Amino acid sequence: MVARIDLDLAHAYGPNPQQDSDYALLPLQMTFQAGGAYALLGPSGCGKTTMLNLISGLVKPSHGQVRFNGDDVTDKSPQQRNIAQVFQFPVIYDTMTVADNLAFPLRNRRMPEAQIRERVGQIAEMLELNGQLNQRAAGLSADAKQKISLGRGLVRPDVAAILFDEPLTVIDPHLKWQLRRKLKQVHQEFKHTLIYVTHDQVEALTFAQEVVVMTRGRAVQVGSAEALFERPAHTFVGHFIGSPGMNFLPALVQGEQLHIGEHRLGLSASMAQKIAGADRLKVGIRPEYLGLHDQATEGCLPARVLRWQDLGTSGLLTTECAGEVLRVRMATSSAAPPLAGQTVYLQVLGPHTCFYNDEELVA
Repeated sequence: MVARIDLDLAHAYGPNPQQDSDYALLPLQMTFQAGGAYALLGPSGCGKTTMLNLISGLVKPSHGQVRFNGDDVTDKSPQQRNIAQVFQFPVIYDTMTVADNLAFPLRNRRMPEAQIRERVGQIAEMLELNGQLNQRAAGLSADAKQKISLGRGLVRPDVAAILFDEPLTVIDPHLKWQLRRKLKQVHQEFKHTLIYVTHDQVEALTFAQEVVVMTRGRAVQVGSAEALFERPAHTFVGHFIGSPGMNFLPALVQGEQLHIGEHRLGLSASMAQKIAGADRLKVGIRPEYLGLHDQATEGCLPARVLRWQDLGTSGLLTTECAGEVLRVRMATSSAAPPLAGQTVYLQVLGPHTCFYNDEELVA
């Protein structure tokens, strides 16, 4: 049965954790809905693999519980949880053929041979392995071996969840987009609960319906690609999602005025009320939404152009404003881009502007 997974736990590898830095995974409550496709996204050491191993049963939480469909599975093994897990490097039997590798999990569960052949053929076709079914795995490339490993995780139709721990690391970059597409196709067809660990935002945002962004043992936001881009709940999410990431400007609010360096911008009464009293205020705006003017305009900040980069389909203008580096993504056009040293004016406030107090989004 496909599992809804509920976590209410924390984990420390050492005894008697006393402070946040003692935890590999800080206390959290989280639900992965049955049949959902999720990605755990963050830099190395942020706790994403620890969370995956707590879900699978390879690691028992030092505090709290793991539940599958409401049942407490905290003390159960991966086999008892009926989990399939695909690791960063291929886990296969080199002496077996591709077909026998794919069939192995099914034969262990005594599935009838006719059903095994049908299922193996189905998965092999999906992963484009059907031309290699009779080859021994030992002679195959690392890419092909990892495709077999993926297939072994996907072949069982009855799993509660399939967990992927950075499975495309060893895959040739030209094949990664194909395999991401295949995994998405598998999910749409079979509706397994899929949880995918990665540090690559492109992988996470193209594969998953919901992305869990993690840093320093903490899940700072769970949401769709659109939500993570448009309304980052934490400045880390703003930095981490997007290329380049969100721009940030330290600010102060006094009455209905926003103070950024030596400059003043007017605020609406409702916005001024929302951010009043914020003592560690930052203004955040994506490079895509930062308006650019060549003349002084009300509500704009002056900025000095540092450089222009032509990226082909768009351009990236890097500026210095109020002591901070701000980047503006612009459509390329026949008009000449601003020159280094030139003064331009940036429209910071608008419908896409976010305000943060102590690194957290002000709702």
